[in-house]
Amino acid sequence: MKLVIQKSGPASVEIDGKLCAAIDSGLVVLLGVTVADTEKDVDYLVDKLVNMRLFESGEKHFDQSVLDLGKPILLVSQFTLYAECRKGRRPDFANSAKADEAAPLYELFTKKLRALGVHVETGVFGAMMKVNLINEGPVTIILES
Repeated sequence: MKLVIQKSGPASVEIDGKLCAAIDSGLVVLLGVTVADTEKDVDYLVDKLVNMRLFESGEKHFDQSVLDLGKPILLVSQFTLYAECRKGRRPDFANSAKADEAAPLYELFTKKLRALGVHVETGVFGAMMKVNLINEGPVTIILES
């Protein structure tokens, strides 16, 4: 499982020109699921994500977490994070989990974040989405289980 985490100002997801989800400021997280991922991967990355200190406290940078500040997360499924591009010119997605395997893990990830008290907005799994964000910093972190 792979996360691309971006500290953001206003962020949103649109589907067919309609607003689907939005946050004022917090984290935009792209979540990719690979064929070998399990609930253990979800548990590991949920813990890392909510406790990672990406926000400032006064003059001190990277001192506060989502949990510390009550910041929301905009979570978006992204199967393309596991694209293999070494051969040819077209990405190969053989390492990406199929939708029927990935969707339950994505839902579990969302559920576990909410169980910790995190406000989570989501895109729609498998939909063609437009993700809009203002990356603050810029701060972009990649985590993998």
